[in-house]
Amino acid sequence: MRISKVYTRTGDAGRTRLAGGQEVWKDSVRVEAYGTVDELNSMLGLARVSNGQAGTSAEISEDMGKILKWTQNKLFDLGGILATAPGESFPNMPTVTTEDVAHLENLIDECQKDLAPLKEFILPGGGELAALLHVARTICRRAERLCVTLSREEPIERELVVFLNRLSDALFVFARWVTNKQGEAEFLWEREQPTLPKS
Repeated sequence: MRISKVYTRTGDAGRTRLAGGQEVWKDSVRVEAYGTVDELNSMLGLARVSNGQAGTSAEISEDMGKILKWTQNKLFDLGGILATAPGESFPNMPTVTTEDVAHLENLIDECQKDLAPLKEFILPGGGELAALLHVARTICRRAERLCVTLSREEPIERELVVFLNRLSDALFVFARWVTNKQGEAEFLWEREQPTLPKS
């Protein structure tokens, strides 16, 4: 596929075309869904930049680099499916499968081996990479919610929702794993807030 022109002016009236030619409003649930998947993909791109910077251990950089690259490619597949009009299919159309979900589950299980069980909720944060993964997790949850909404209006593949659900879990675990491997602090939710110092 070759993209020769970035702007076409065809969307200036607030409508866009899905793959297959169906015209929809740009604020339709389907467009919101694949737009949010694109937002998530962009955030993971930022996480990859952070992962490659000095200060990240070689083990984390290599392992997370591979994981994030795979995940970004699968999200591009998922977005392409969502951007395709219901009932349309094309040669070499991307897929998101139960095997992809199983791969995420395997990644979660491997990372969990290095982590102590949680006894309390944790506050999003840690180092820069962990914090970016937490932001990605929340975007992923939003993408999942939008896909659930879409599934109540139009038929979509069940695997898309399941993949996003499992990915949000994976991103949470990845953030914890990075924090652990980097020797960074993991801050727990304090149910009773400490007294603030007087100014």
